[in-house]
Amino acid sequence: MKLILGLGNPGRGYHWTRHNVGFLLLDGLAEKHRIEVTRRGMKSLYGRGRIGPEEVILAKPQTFMNLSGEAAQRLLQFFKIQPENLVVLQDDLDLPPGKLRVRIRGSHGGHKGIQSIIEALGNDGFVRFKMGIGRPGRPGQDPADFVLEPLAGGEREEFKKMIEGYVEALEVLILQGPQAAMNRFHKDRDQ
Repeated sequence: MKLILGLGNPGRGYHWTRHNVGFLLLDGLAEKHRIEVTRRGMKSLYGRGRIGPEEVILAKPQTFMNLSGEAAQRLLQFFKIQPENLVVLQDDLDLPPGKLRVRIRGSHGGHKGIQSIIEALGNDGFVRFKMGIGRPGRPGQDPADFVLEPLAGGEREEFKKMIEGYVEALEVLILQGPQAAMNRFHKDRDQ
């Protein structure tokens, strides 16, 4: 069993922001595989289902980004899932929009949600599915404001298309493993 944890902030005001790309991807995956992410508990909204032969828990922490570790820890303990079977869907300022990176372990890289998970679990041995959102386009714009800024019409449509492409990459990761996803999608995205 795998825990797929989309990072974001709860509430309508945050839905279409760059920081919520993890929630958006989780929603796309859940819709495609008809997994209802409606159960409440363990500081999350979650659902249980299958992607091919793989049993999964899909979850969206309801703690706000900086406390995502609380939800991750509770879900892993409750479902008796080891950290190496945790896949975290996150935004990444250092990747341009449309780029993705899969990492098997490592530092938080300044991402407060990832930092919270590492601290709560006491290790960094989980998979990160990093989706590029780019850096602020306006000189002097605070990255914290940029990630929470609502996406406008054209940019929102670009993000929807980006998410559709990421669903396939995430399915490969879940069914064939992180290395298969890296081999296939890192190369494709770099061309």
